[in-house]
Amino acid sequence: MIEFLTDLASFPFLRNALLAGVLASVACGVMGSYVVARRITYIAGAISHSVLGGMGAARYCQVVLGWSWFTSLLGALAAALASALVIGLVSLRSKGREDTVIGAVWAIGMAAGIMFIFRTPGYNEDLMSYLFGNILMVTGRDLWLMAGLDLLIVGLAALFYNKFLAVCFDGEFALLRGVNVEGYYLLLLGLTALTVVLVLSVVGIVMVIALLTLPAATAGYFSRRLLGMMGLSVLFSVLFTTGGLALSYGPNLPTGATIILLAGGVYLCAAFFSQRVKARRRAGG
Repeated sequence: MIEFLTDLASFPFLRNALLAGVLASVACGVMGSYVVARRITYIAGAISHSVLGGMGAARYCQVVLGWSWFTSLLGALAAALASALVIGLVSLRSKGREDTVIGAVWAIGMAAGIMFIFRTPGYNEDLMSYLFGNILMVTGRDLWLMAGLDLLIVGLAALFYNKFLAVCFDGEFALLRGVNVEGYYLLLLGLTALTVVLVLSVVGIVMVIALLTLPAATAGYFSRRLLGMMGLSVLFSVLFTTGGLALSYGPNLPTGATIILLAGGVYLCAAFFSQRVKARRRAGG
């Protein structure tokens, strides 16, 4: 921890990593609260894993086809938004096939990504960084892109807060009141997809769903209102990313895994103490 604080003033890559964690935490706190409240963790998981297909395709096109403009970020965005649209439409219009399509998108995206990566000369080693992230490799350009995505996600989430609130907690009543539930639900999934892309560089594809949901789930034990849950979720996410980065730096541990273990430990503690408090209240009552 002391070594991390000392080197933070000397090395720009550490400051970039710290700022990347904060930027990712803002989107995670806001959209993670919607994901937990709407109980669409399984959909967010499928979106996050399908992103590997877009990133792998982007690298293949860059190296083999010479499309230098087709960056990994663009590939991830395209794959995330496409999978969110497919899953969302099936979820709304064909309830019986929802789980099958989610599983198919999840599996096909991962398989396609691995295939593209292994067919790209010289880029096989990138598979681990895709799967588990590498926050220490975040550049200044990445930070600007993350900040732009943050502004878009938080801006739309704030603009349509009441609509999203209705869709998450009482979609049938919202539909009766004339709210375009289908449209706002697809927009919610689209913003979730953007959040997934934003968090990829911090913890990678495998653990992005954990960072998206654990801070929000932890905040849910301390706040019963969605707005308060969002604020606490952002705070918890910042603490988890910053703490995980600091704890992993000295021993040279995987940063993404350290972040998730820290988040998981705090969540389990919150769940345990919440159950103890409820048990005491029932005993006292």
